[in-house]
Amino acid sequence: MIIQRVVLNSRPGKNGVPVAENFRLEQSTIADTVEAGQVRVKTLYLSVDPYMRCRMNEDTGSDYLRPWQLSEVADGGGIGVVEESKHDNLAKGDFVTSFTWPWQTVAILDGSLLQKLAPQLVNGRLSYFLGAAGITGLTALLGIREKGHVAVGANQTMVVSGAAGACGSLAGQIGRLEGCSRVVGIAGTDEKCSILVQEMGFDAAINYKKENVAKRLRELCPGGVDVYFDNVGGDISDTVISQMNQNSHIILCGQISQYNKDVPYPPPLPPDIEKIQKERNITRERFLVLNYMDKQEASVLQLCQWIQEGKLKVRETVVEGLANIGAAFQSMMNGGNIGKQIVSVSK
Repeated sequence: MIIQRVVLNSRPGKNGVPVAENFRLEQSTIADTVEAGQVRVKTLYLSVDPYMRCRMNEDTGSDYLRPWQLSEVADGGGIGVVEESKHDNLAKGDFVTSFTWPWQTVAILDGSLLQKLAPQLVNGRLSYFLGAAGITGLTALLGIREKGHVAVGANQTMVVSGAAGACGSLAGQIGRLEGCSRVVGIAGTDEKCSILVQEMGFDAAINYKKENVAKRLRELCPGGVDVYFDNVGGDISDTVISQMNQNSHIILCGQISQYNKDVPYPPPLPPDIEKIQKERNITRERFLVLNYMDKQEASVLQLCQWIQEGKLKVRETVVEGLANIGAAFQSMMNGGNIGKQIVSVSK
């Protein structure tokens, strides 16, 4: 069977900025027959995420991320529909997902590695299982619950960097739902800041490209910062940390400002900021959602309930066509999208 797939065409280099041309669309073939335990699936949606930048290097810098290989198909979070099955628990027409879905139009996969989806949980919006009701939402929810130490009635202030991105836009809302009394986002455009406040319920948002972040934080968080959901690292995070309270908590979700640099993860803090962290007993621990998969099912159900109740607002940027996944990746890394970046493959 002839299919289309996207392979890694070139590496941007450890300190390089990814471009669409780092990926290549090509024709390939898969077997015409499905063996015992396998299913043939048609790809519907693929997820494009910041962590994938690390996979473009020969060494990802992480012990749990496998690098993409040159001229081999890329992979990540994906959703598809079963076209043929020889797996006992999956049938034709079932919707399924995987963290390691190949970037191709049709694939033959091991059925035991797929998770069956229930579209009614997200009001039929299957792509939500790659975002708000998937690994992105789980990262926000479990990060806040496991590392944020948020408590109802504790009058805590949360700051979220990269707040208009896939995880940040959910984290601020979840922080409020979990009990934070004040949530402030940091984003890169006036449009993003407006959406955070008017649509997603943030109390305020700071445009770091136009405003003095330190000054605005002092104005918007006069009692200091108790919880920091860190998506970006770098200068913005240093500024936030300098205004954090005694015994406060950093949820170390991502460091997108550092992904194009050859530095360890998590990147070390500057000496003066590290001194503040230690003196104020601020926790800053590496967080990996895959370490909490025993809580996945209950957490997904919680996320779906909030979506159905309208308590969790979801934003997606959907790009049509597998041929455009490289451009979608470049846009995502440049901060050009609001919310989750999704590629729709079937249209």
